[in-house]
Amino acid sequence: MRKILFILVFCLASLSIFATNYKVLFLGNSYTEVNNLPQLVYTVSLSTGDTITFTSSTPGGCTFQQHLTVSSSLIQQGGWDYVVLQEQSQLPAFPITQFMAESYPYAQQLCQMISQYNPQAQVVFYMTWGRKNGDAQNAPAFPPIGTYEGMDSLLHARYMLMAEDNDAIVSPVGALWHFIRHNHPDIELYSSDESHPSLAGSYAAACSFYTIFFQKDPTLIHADAGVDPAMAQTIRQAAKQVVFDSLSTWMFLNDDSVAVSEPEPLQISVFPNPTVQFMHVKL
Repeated sequence: MRKILFILVFCLASLSIFATNYKVLFLGNSYTEVNNLPQLVYTVSLSTGDTITFTSSTPGGCTFQQHLTVSSSLIQQGGWDYVVLQEQSQLPAFPITQFMAESYPYAQQLCQMISQYNPQAQVVFYMTWGRKNGDAQNAPAFPPIGTYEGMDSLLHARYMLMAEDNDAIVSPVGALWHFIRHNHPDIELYSSDESHPSLAGSYAAACSFYTIFFQKDPTLIHADAGVDPAMAQTIRQAAKQVVFDSLSTWMFLNDDSVAVSEPEPLQISVFPNPTVQFMHVKL
C-alpha cells in the first residue's frame, strides 16, 4: 500500500512540474463577458493539467479607445503573460477610413502601454465574428457588412492587420466560427440576438484561446463545460484544424520579440532520506 501511495504522490508531483500557469488580462466587452469566457478558458486549460490566473475588464460595448482609460490601471499593474484585446463588435468592420480613425490608433496605444508596463507580455487580439445575418442596422450606409460573409471577412482582415502591425498574436475565434458554420451547421454558435455567443460559441472561443496560450492541441481538452459532449468534441476537432494546425498563421512576432516567460520550476524536497516507513514529497 505504501508503495502505491508513493507512486501516486510521485505522479502528481510530476504533473505539477510540467503544468503551466499564465497570468492573463482580458480587455473586451460583452462578447468576452457572456458565458464568462475567461472562466471557460480556465476550465478547459485545467482539464489538460495547465491553468491560467485571470482578470477581466469587460464593460458593455467598450472600445479600445475607452479601455485606454477604464483599464489602464490593470495594464499598469504589470506581471501579465498575455493581454487579450477585443474591440467593440462592429467597429473593425466599418469603412476603412472610420476604422483607421476610431479603432486602429487606439489598438496601437494599448499595445504600447502593455509593452511599457509588461515587457514580457504578448498581446493577443481576439478576432470576433460577423453577426449571424450581417449588420442590418449599418448596412444601408455600408452594404458590405449587410451579410455574415461580408462582415466576417472584414473583421478577419482588420484583426489580422492590427496584430501584424503590432507584432502580436491573433486568437482566431471568428475564423473558427466560420469553419464550424460551414462544416457543422447544426451547431448553434449564436444566442437569440444573433450577435452574442451561445455557450457552444463561447466554448469554441475558449478552445481557440487555450490553443493560442499554450500552443497545444485542443483535442487534449477533457472538459465539455456544459456543452453536449459530442458537440464539444466536434468543436475541439475544429479548433485543431483551424487554430493548432496553422499556429504560424496567427502569430506575427518579430525574430527579436520577447517570448512569453515560462514559470519557474517547482522546488521539490523528499524526506526523510533514507526512509524506513514513510516518505514525504514537498512541493
